[in-house]
Amino acid sequence: MRYSRLTDRIAGEGASAWDIHVRALNRRAQGEDITVLSVGDPDFTTPDAIIEAAKASLDDGATHYADVQGKQALREAIARRYRQTGIDADADRLIVMAGAQCGLYAVAQCLFEPGDEVIVPEPSYVTYEAVIQAPGAVLRRVPLRGDDGFRLDVDDIAAAITPRTRAILLNSPHNPTGTLIDAEQWGAVAALCKQHDLWLISDEVYAELIFDGDHICPAALPDMAKRSVVISSLSKSHAMTGWRVGWVFGPEALITHLTNLALCMLYGCPDFVQDAAIAALSDERQADIDTMREAYRERRDAVCQALADCDAVQVVTPKAGMFVMVDIRGTGLSSGQFADRLLDEHDVSVLSGEAFGPSAAGFVRLSLTVPPERLSAACSRLTALAAAASHARAEADSAPATATSP
Repeated sequence: MRYSRLTDRIAGEGASAWDIHVRALNRRAQGEDITVLSVGDPDFTTPDAIIEAAKASLDDGATHYADVQGKQALREAIARRYRQTGIDADADRLIVMAGAQCGLYAVAQCLFEPGDEVIVPEPSYVTYEAVIQAPGAVLRRVPLRGDDGFRLDVDDIAAAITPRTRAILLNSPHNPTGTLIDAEQWGAVAALCKQHDLWLISDEVYAELIFDGDHICPAALPDMAKRSVVISSLSKSHAMTGWRVGWVFGPEALITHLTNLALCMLYGCPDFVQDAAIAALSDERQADIDTMREAYRERRDAVCQALADCDAVQVVTPKAGMFVMVDIRGTGLSSGQFADRLLDEHDVSVLSGEAFGPSAAGFVRLSLTVPPERLSAACSRLTALAAAASHARAEADSAPATATSP
């Protein structure tokens, strides 16, 4: 039987990036003691007050169809959070979706035509390619340089713009590197968008988990509201990955189109989940965010300290998020080889940097999703592998060449 061409556009390396994570979960399910650092799923339980709000909503009978655009009260709560940071926002410019991933996919469907080009700095989150290719658009990668800390160079974005460019998709705080886009960089990107009449899509799911620096939302920049699309969720900030609740903030016309798409695809997020989200966004829950942020900061510092004395690896210290990129080029192993051996020989799963794009070749990404003590133990295993591989490489390089017959 024949399948549509869409099935090819949404498959590929992005879909296979999780294979090592699945292997780790399967081994753990069989009773093995595996430290899983290969996915960004917080180990924290959703705060009790949020869970209780969902229970109360169910007890009150919230088991029916919900508003397709999202409950007015939830959209008002999200808009209020944006206004607290100085952004002009109202409920009519928001739609609630089943997580940021769903929101990003829907945005791509409503903005892009076959052949449109979307500029994305890479390394980038593994689903971006499939999301952009789903409507037939083309992902244009702009490399971020590991030797420069994966810092965004706006000149590289400018050089990638062509007559077919439709949008720039940015992720700040950045997954997988934990870098931030600063005010000067945002201003330069905004100028490019206005000059070339481009959409600016901003993935901000880690905005509440910044350790060093400040978050800047492009919708707050002068004359950018009409061309900015902001995507976020509660998954990371409130440990609500399984609840699948996020949103898109953008121009009203786009929200109308997204609502029409949701009507024939999603038909609204469950009412009780939205009531839980309303509780999550209350001012009383800010302490929960602060607690988790400080826990991730402590874990980041534990990883950086544990890896500091290993000459075979270098750490890219993240300014935000729940991941650390580790440069393993000194081991002589590829990212995939290192990740496979770390799981097979040392019972620790990380993701190969190449899963996020060619610019991350020679790096692995580990998640800050276990307590500091377990992270430190995992880092000890990582450094043991790195040191052994580095030593083997040095011995191979110093071995005399074998003579050959003429």
